[in-house]
Amino acid sequence: MKAVVLAGGKGTRLAPYTTILPKPLMPIGDMPILEILLRQMKRAGITEVVLTVGHLAELLHAFFRDGDRVGIKIRYSYEDHPLGTAGPLSLVEGLDDTFVVTNGDVLTNLDFKALIEFHRAAGSAATIAMHARHVKIDLGVIQRDGGNRITGYIEKPTYDFHVSMGIYVFEPRVLQYIPCDEYLDFPDLVLRLIAKGECVMGYPFDGYWQDLGRPDDYAQAIAEFETLRPQILGEA
Repeated sequence: MKAVVLAGGKGTRLAPYTTILPKPLMPIGDMPILEILLRQMKRAGITEVVLTVGHLAELLHAFFRDGDRVGIKIRYSYEDHPLGTAGPLSLVEGLDDTFVVTNGDVLTNLDFKALIEFHRAAGSAATIAMHARHVKIDLGVIQRDGGNRITGYIEKPTYDFHVSMGIYVFEPRVLQYIPCDEYLDFPDLVLRLIAKGECVMGYPFDGYWQDLGRPDDYAQAIAEFETLRPQILGEA
């Protein structure tokens, strides 16, 4: 079982930290967030991980090298120019069976093995791990008829969404929808798959998930990690 970890972004939302460190090397507790992900993948039976790298790639390579320290084989795929979130997959060789793709800055207690089993049972081309989010608007929301005539008024509503966790499972045939060495993001790839009649499933997950995109999210993840560590790393 192989996985691809997207680790080539510049992490601009987490500046100034990411001016000197790639975001996947940002520490959570006593280890980088990427190491936490790698250890979770190893527990799920993933034996090889490809890191797609660009920004500060030499630091990632110097820290993880061939993966021997964490007990998982690591190789690297280099981007000469930004390719978005899905585009880097076109440069990765050897994705000839079901594979996992994840952002390199996600902290979660998701069971990767259960996600993979769900994907295979569904027979889908792609499965997206998804998390429920409740967004409260602290203002009165005005509804209109398409012009300026008001048709409704909702005081401080809460909207419910399912959002992508930045973790996916793909079948190899998905790669045919990704142009080689061209910019493509996952939302566009998913829309292409749907337009071609491919089955795309969502895997609902109600456990812990934190995207480390912003400084306040990163600070919250640090504060919560020690309590959640046994769940996240499978430690006794």
